[in-house]
Amino acid sequence: MLKSTEPVQFEPQFVAALREVFEQRIAFNQVLGLKITDVAPQLVQGRIAMRPELIGHAAYERIHGGVISAALDSMGGLAVMAAICAKHMDDAPLQRLHRFSRLGTIDLRVDYLRPGIGKEFLLRAEVLRLGSRVANTRMEFLAADGTLLSTGTAAYIVS
Repeated sequence: MLKSTEPVQFEPQFVAALREVFEQRIAFNQVLGLKITDVAPQLVQGRIAMRPELIGHAAYERIHGGVISAALDSMGGLAVMAAICAKHMDDAPLQRLHRFSRLGTIDLRVDYLRPGIGKEFLLRAEVLRLGSRVANTRMEFLAADGTLLSTGTAAYIVS
């Protein structure tokens, strides 16, 4: 039997459950205020609203570099989750969410290109390679108008 070439579409139930885990059960994502805006097997997107607690430079009200790196890392992990789930569409939606107990960051690089000044920031992440033990991702941290502020690459253990 030939595999379908149709793009994978996640069920609304799965996306809602993934959003609930990512936004509510991961306490640090709550601290960051990280929200998922789109989940697809090839690309995940999110946003962060600026708050006083996230300021890293008081005079300019820039977002802290640690917030940027943590948000990029979280989004990279989410991209890996989505890619893994796309490979297991035969599993029930909620069963797919239980595949991540051993997902963890093993390497992270962030390049800060421009100051993070604004009321809201956008994030994107995609998986470059999904192996049997390691996944590699590329992430972007953008201003609300789409200006690229920071980029990241990461490796995650997936076995």
